[in-house]
Amino acid sequence: MAPVISISHGGGPMPILGDPSHDALVKSMTQKVPDILKLGTPEAPRAIVLVTAHWSERQPTISSARRHGLYYDYGGFPAEAYQLKYNAPGSPDVANEVAEAFKSAGLRPRLDEERGWDHGVFIPMLLINPKADIPIVQVSVLKSEDPHDHFKMGRALAKLREQNVAIIGSGFATMHNLRAMFSGITMDPSFQARNTAWSNAVTDAVTEASVDSREKKLVEWRRYPASYEMHPRGGAEHFLPLIVCAGAGGERAAKFYTDEFVGMEFYSYYWD
Repeated sequence: MAPVISISHGGGPMPILGDPSHDALVKSMTQKVPDILKLGTPEAPRAIVLVTAHWSERQPTISSARRHGLYYDYGGFPAEAYQLKYNAPGSPDVANEVAEAFKSAGLRPRLDEERGWDHGVFIPMLLINPKADIPIVQVSVLKSEDPHDHFKMGRALAKLREQNVAIIGSGFATMHNLRAMFSGITMDPSFQARNTAWSNAVTDAVTEASVDSREKKLVEWRRYPASYEMHPRGGAEHFLPLIVCAGAGGERAAKFYTDEFVGMEFYSYYWD
């Protein structure tokens, strides 16, 4: 059974550019995540389905070309940030497997041969698997932000795990509030206390061993403490990959680790 992991992917290209605030995240992406994925061993996945926070569509949309260029969906960084390359292949076959799994779950998937891989894909994967020797299939989140549909996507993807296809959710589940990050409020003890309450509620839900119980808790995530402060209204895209991963996790409680970032502990969850 291939693993599932919801990672904290960092800010834009900064993990690759050597930003010191990303040191802990970079260490996890270069050491912990490859170990969870069993890279470099006979048990390495035959492909990775990567659900990215940086692609929102009305329908679940799946990259389906044999090769995809990179979509540098960030601005204001040094020239080197726009010269990065990640030459892993795509996989039309796995893309079709994802589409069929989604259809069986009552979803209406769409294949996309044109869109490049966004930085939610190529930035973490440059750190996780710089050899670029495992095919990647990029999957969007939904503009609706509907937690039921995202959990349904994950349940459907669980079937691919049995065929040695790993699932990665690339987002920032602990918090994605740029105004808060840039203001420095994340260093304030009262904000940190609210974030801790939020993270405790998320962890309580994600570590439910029963997939049904996990779903019941996660579909109510907007009722968790400080949810709109951690993910502002209309800005849930960095939390949604975790919901997909939680659906794909099956009948097993998630494990987790934390990395220090902007003065707080950022959580990543996985099922191995």
